[in-house]
Amino acid sequence: TQLREKQISNNILVAPAHFLNEEEQDESHDEGISIVKLGPGQHLKLKAIARMGISKEHAKWCPVAVATYRFWPVITINEEACNMLTLEQKQELVEACPDRILELDEFTGNLVQVENAYEMATFTEDLKVAQEAMKKRPEDDDFVHVVQSTDRFVFSVESTGCMDAEDILLSSLRVLKDRLNYLAAEVEKLKD
Repeated sequence: TQLREKQISNNILVAPAHFLNEEEQDESHDEGISIVKLGPGQHLKLKAIARMGISKEHAKWCPVAVATYRFWPVITINEEACNMLTLEQKQELVEACPDRILELDEFTGNLVQVENAYEMATFTEDLKVAQEAMKKRPEDDDFVHVVQSTDRFVFSVESTGCMDAEDILLSSLRVLKDRLNYLAAEVEKLKD
């Protein structure tokens, strides 16, 4: 009896696009994507055209599911102003910020930023409102000042799986570099 032949994407005659090299393919437990199952005596004649494109043409070529950025927070704690607060007021400031970017040092009782505050600081309006309520005069300095950095940001890339996020970022930076070099050359032509 003949066994049914199964044509899959890791068949010797069909090279998958998602493996970077033969070593990776050998180590993978991926059996490939089923293309077609053939019964006894059946044959398949196939003509296929592989076309490379960019997501500017169609979303099917976009390797990115989500790409976001946000500004890097610069958190400054005014120690002099914080020394005027009671321990309860300091705790109120810690709890006012939903992102929990502040904590009380258990030994000194001072306000300090948490270790990974830059990863969590997204919304600080509640902290600002709590500070305004605690100030003796509106013109007094803030106890904690959170501003956006002008030279740093947090950039996140989520891949669809066809490429690693790191490869996507490096590829996009190469394209950006090429376009900037082209722009610089065109500007130089205009100067001449």
